[in-house]
Amino acid sequence: MGRRTVRIAMNGVTGRMGYRQHLLRSVLAIREQGGLDLGNGDTLWPEPVLVGRREHALRDIGGRHGLSEWSTDLDAVLADDTVEIYFDAQVTAARVESVKKAIAAGKHLYVEKPTATDLEGALDLARLAEAAGIKHGVVQDKIFLPGLLKLKRLVDGGFFGRILSIRGEFGYWVFEGDWQEAQRPSWNYRAEDGGGITVDMFPHWEYVLHDLFGRVTTVQAHVTTHIPQRVDEQGRAYEATADDAAYGIFQLEGGAVAQINSSWAVRVNRDELVEFQVDGTHGSAVAGLRTCRVQHRGTTPKPVWNPDLPATYAFREQWQEVPDNAEFDNGFKAEWELFLRHVVLDEPFAWDLLAGARGVQLAELGLRSHAEGRRFEVPELTL
Repeated sequence: MGRRTVRIAMNGVTGRMGYRQHLLRSVLAIREQGGLDLGNGDTLWPEPVLVGRREHALRDIGGRHGLSEWSTDLDAVLADDTVEIYFDAQVTAARVESVKKAIAAGKHLYVEKPTATDLEGALDLARLAEAAGIKHGVVQDKIFLPGLLKLKRLVDGGFFGRILSIRGEFGYWVFEGDWQEAQRPSWNYRAEDGGGITVDMFPHWEYVLHDLFGRVTTVQAHVTTHIPQRVDEQGRAYEATADDAAYGIFQLEGGAVAQINSSWAVRVNRDELVEFQVDGTHGSAVAGLRTCRVQHRGTTPKPVWNPDLPATYAFREQWQEVPDNAEFDNGFKAEWELFLRHVVLDEPFAWDLLAGARGVQLAELGLRSHAEGRRFEVPELTL
């Protein structure tokens, strides 16, 4: 029996996502369970080295969780030969330079998405990482959510027959910041700072569609800024230069069509903040973050359109809940564990920097589709 310590430089943990999902609910959660079981009595122990620009914030997080190693000097951390992995959850605009430094230092990479601000930059990172012979992965958390894991189980089991269409609804009302504080940082609404819901969410939709249903072959999108003025963290009004809603139509390999609406200017009238309805010749399903409901063709009702009479039955009650049949962990933590096993045991890991580049490509083509008012083919990417 042995314990293998892996030191991880974690850059961007003072931000909401980097702290909550990656440090607190993933790396520290692995430590709280006694480490990652590698089999044969061996355990992997992740040791985070916190990196960021704000010294007081790093010191506060370290003190709160008993972590003594933190630094505002990324170069010094990367020069430490005992640090094996570099993780990046910074704002997208700052990511490429830091990741290139980590590649040059020979560190394995695990990064948030989008991996770069444009496709050329994303492919450059993937090629550099491959040439350096390091292991690299991209956070693609939504496919590890309980609802989507149940949906994948249905797909793999042939429940749907031939899949016809996928309809996705994502979003919620983000307050403008004047009479109520906004739930998202102000840079999300400034294009010059890398903001916009298209560059944020289209990378998610790319891997969800790719992993569950098939490669995206065409994209047509309409994007807009519904709320043109917002108020930032200091109470100052600013012009929203980035899109806060994106409406996309995606053709998939095999013929299925996906329609996904993404908006930070929509009030929620559904069971979860994101839901996907999948319709096939043999059955349909509606999956959210945690739940999944199905309706088989053998139990599908036969509604008749008659606007002159009230409906005598509740459509939602005619669907059946898909059982868990498994224990589901936090999605971010589940992928962290897979990546750590990839680094230490060389187990397969499909979500690399090339997969991340596909997401950047789809967002870029979606914005171009809107700008030019036409549909675009999505070429397959290679290194």
